[in-house]
This record gives sequence, C-alpha cells and structure tokens, in this order.
Amino acid sequence: MKLNFWKLLPGLILLVSLALSCDSKPEKVALTIYCTSDVHGTIFDYDLKRNRESRSSLANVSYYIKAARAKDSTAVLLLDNGDFLQGQPTNYYYNFVDTSGINLTAQVMNYLKYDAASVGNHDIEAGHPVYDKVVKELNFPWLSANTVRESTGEPYFKPYTVLYRKGIKIAIVGMTTPGIYKWLPKKLWEGMEFKDMIETAQYWVSKIQKEEQPDLLIGLFHAGFDYNYAGENAHTPRNENAGVLVAQQVEGFDLVILGHDHQEKQMEVIDKGGHKVVILDPKSHSTYLGKIEVELSRKGKQYAKKITTELIPLAEVPKDSTYLAYFAPERNKVKNYIGGEIGEFRETLSGRDGIFGPSAFTDFIHNAQLTATGADVSFSTVLQMDALIEKGTVTIRDMFNLYSYENGLYIMAFTGKEIGQYLEYAYGLQYNTMTSDRDHLLRFKTDSAGKLIKNNRGKYVLATDFFNYSCAAGIKYTVDVTKPKGKRVEIHSMSDGSLFDENRTYQVAINSYRGNGGGGHLSMGLGWSKAEMEARVIKIMPKDVRYYLMEYILEKKVLNPQCRNDWKVIPAQWFKKGKERDYQLIYE
Repeated sequence: MKLNFWKLLPGLILLVSLALSCDSKPEKVALTIYCTSDVHGTIFDYDLKRNRESRSSLANVSYYIKAARAKDSTAVLLLDNGDFLQGQPTNYYYNFVDTSGINLTAQVMNYLKYDAASVGNHDIEAGHPVYDKVVKELNFPWLSANTVRESTGEPYFKPYTVLYRKGIKIAIVGMTTPGIYKWLPKKLWEGMEFKDMIETAQYWVSKIQKEEQPDLLIGLFHAGFDYNYAGENAHTPRNENAGVLVAQQVEGFDLVILGHDHQEKQMEVIDKGGHKVVILDPKSHSTYLGKIEVELSRKGKQYAKKITTELIPLAEVPKDSTYLAYFAPERNKVKNYIGGEIGEFRETLSGRDGIFGPSAFTDFIHNAQLTATGADVSFSTVLQMDALIEKGTVTIRDMFNLYSYENGLYIMAFTGKEIGQYLEYAYGLQYNTMTSDRDHLLRFKTDSAGKLIKNNRGKYVLATDFFNYSCAAGIKYTVDVTKPKGKRVEIHSMSDGSLFDENRTYQVAINSYRGNGGGGHLSMGLGWSKAEMEARVIKIMPKDVRYYLMEYILEKKVLNPQCRNDWKVIPAQWFKKGKERDYQLIYE
C-alpha cells in the first residue's frame, strides 16, 4: 500500500509538537496566586457608610499586587471569590442610580487586572440587569459551573478557565453557594438553577482532566468552610457551604479557595485518592489578601507540588495613591449622593438594645414595613451589631448603616398559630433557658466543658448569627425565658387590643431573605417546603426595604423613635440582669 506523505504531514507535525511541548515543560517553577473574597464594595480607603477612613481596601491590594507584578508578572495570578457587587453605597449607586457607563466595580477589577473571579450570592442579589451587564464589562472570566440555565441545563456563566504561567497550565473551576434559592426571590435569578457543588465538581473535574490535562487545578468556590451550618450536614443536597466537602470527595484539586462565610482559614485536607488539598479563605471586606505560593517540580509527565499559604493583613500594606486618584471622581460623586438629607431624628437610635430584646431601633423598621405594606404583623431584626443613627439630621448614608444589602419586602400569609411557631423558633435561636438571674440571657457558643468560646479577636461568640434573631410588631406578646425552647411565647392580643386568633390568617410583612427561608424560620420552624413559601407570598413589594425606610422618614420629616412596647421578656428582673451581663461580654 502506497502512503501519501503530504496527507500524513499534518499529523506528524502535531505529534512532534506534542512531544516537544511535553519535553519543553519546565523542570521547576514557582508561582504566586493572590486572592480576595467578599470584598463587598470596599473599593476606597473610605467607608462611605460610616463616613470615615478605612484601614484596608482594594487600594491596599493595588499597591501590593503592583509590587508583586513588578518583580515578575509572569509568575503572578490574582483571583477574586465573589460578592463584590453589594455592600457599600458605591455598589448601590452604580448598580441602580448611575447605570449609563461601565459599572464602577467592573472598572476597578479591570484596573487591578484580575485573572478570574467566581460569582457570589450577593452578586446575584443585585439582579439580572446588573450582573448580566457586568459579566460583559469584565476583562476576565466570571465563573460559576453550578449556575445553569433552567431551560437547557447549560452553564449560565463560564464554568472554568485555563491560564498559563511560565509554561504551567492552570485550570480554575468556579462555583457559587447553591443556598441562593433559599434566600433570594426567584425574580433575581429567573431562568437559572443552582446545582449541588459536589455533583457539579465531579462532572467538570473529570471533563477538565480529560480535555485540558492541567498541571494545576484550583477550585474558586464562593461557599464557606462549615458544612454543618444552619442544620445542614455532609449529606444535605445543595449544601450551602460544600467547599471542604468538594475538596475531600472530588479527586483532582490541588488548591481550593473558599469565601462566603467571612472567615479566615488556612488548612489542608486529604481527598479520596489520598492527595493533599490546600484550602484558603481570605475572610472579607479587604481585610486580608490571600497569598498562595506554589512550587512545581517535574516528575516525569507530572509535577510534585509544594503549596504554602499566607494571609496578608491589608491594613499593614500601604495604599496605592495612583489608584485612589484615578477613581476619586467616582468616590466624590457617591459621597455627594449619600450625604443627601431626608429627615430629622429627635433621639439617637442604636441597634444594640435590639440584640437583647425590644428596642426603638427594630420598631422603627417595623413601623416603616407596616406603613409600606398595610400588613397586620411585621417581622424584623437588627442587621448590624453596632448600627447607630445619631440624633439630628438623617441622610441617605444612615439608611445604608441600617440595611447593608438590598433585601426585598414581602407580604406573606401566616395563620395566628404559625406566627406563634415562627416566634418560638426565633427565640429558641436567641435566648438561653434561664434557671436564675445569674444565667446568660443570650445563647453563646461553648466548648465541651460548657465554657464560653472566644473568637480570634477575643470576643465571645453567639450560638446563632445575630441577623437570624427576629421579633414581631402588630401583636402583644411575652417571651418567658425560664421555659424551654418551643414553649416561651404567649400572644395576648393585636397591638390595638383586639382579639388575636390562632385560626385566622394574617398578612405579615417580612424581608425577602427570611421570606425565602433564610435562617430556617420557615423551613425548620414551620416545616414549610420551598413551594409552600412561594405559595404564601401575597405580594412582592417593588422596592427594597431600605427604600421604604427612606420613604417613611421623608413622609414623617421629623421622628422621635420610641419603642412600641409590643412585647417583653419575662421575668423582667432576670431579663434586666441577663442583659447587663451579656452586654458587657459583647460590647465592653
């Protein structure tokens, strides 16, 4: 048989090229990967909400990364792990007010030359018009392999990307916490689904290893460390914080970067194939810059890898004055916007009392929600541990201190009995069962010996995140902390003294996070399925809660915030002493 040399030539060239590319792989390479996560709008060295300078921001990242690239840009990667579209007034302004040009967040991240990022839940909370625009404006891939189109099952965002540094092929898989369906109204993610992270990783890692054969595989997961959080466990489908589970159960990752939980973490796990996986979580709000040093030494066709991690405190890094000057016009524009006056408070309003019991602060939110919706009952909470509105002129800035994120406002149907069950669950999260006035009022985390646990800042840790506390307005009730969980709440009447009926259906004002199942009040407290939650929604208000707070102040013009006194904790003396004791633990 006669062979045609010219027909065989392209194949021969390809084989030779592959052989040469394999042989041309470097024997030893050192790379440095930098990462941020949950930046939440900390673009400037100035906290626009609190109207004061901040010690760390992306200005510090800019200084550090420019210096690193100046030494050897071919050895550096910069990654972000999501939640950069919400958190500061800057985000709100360029997401919803001034939308004519490229979103400022996209401008900043392009300026910093990020190489890839994952999609966070608060990025999705900004809504389709925002993130569908931003994804086109970014000069790098925005990744989420487990966010798919409902109609086709295909990825909505790019699932992974491949980068090259010093002859090393690096694959980066992005994923997003699938807990979004529990927290956000579907209108914000219409046409999308959020798949289980473990199942998604199994599919994409297999595909990447077969088709790409990377030298280094990185997981960029906007999901936290604690897979037992909020009553979930390792077997919970679509676990909110499945990052560590993926590292353990899906063979192939060398490095996994976590986020979402606002925790700093450096650790190692062993995957099911017996390989070491390094895990890093760089916390949030530009507090740290994650630094991962990777040394690769060639062993035949594979590389042996030595990976070390470090968290660089950005407050100790100088600020990039060139960066700050470049974005100064945008900062000043937002600063002028949020300084706009909307009313006057005759008394200072502090959120601290709301951590312990009835407060003028939470009742201000209740009053605004009841006014906006006309509902019978309102559920709300304190969303900042140290929220404060000073006596005097109230500005748009103050509203951002009350409500950091764009939570929507729902009217939902609850029976009287279900209102009681909801409150039982809420106060089970918040309050300890007191046996004397010397006991703690609040529930704190304890060790195996029953001793209270402190975090790395020396503060005692609440057993439940404070933003999952909840209280009601529109009804008169008491909470007896001497009784066990589930038997503490007694509802006496409506606020106006009229009859409260367990069998009647009431209209309840509630924020979208809680109304979609956030905190477990509806799922675990009432046993509602997701379908039941959706069926109970009577109306979705067109604006977010912050907007209705501003409208309430604009309408009243001058307010003297007072506690409604709709509820109280008993025994009163035990509550007083427990509050005094726990206040010192938390705030002093």
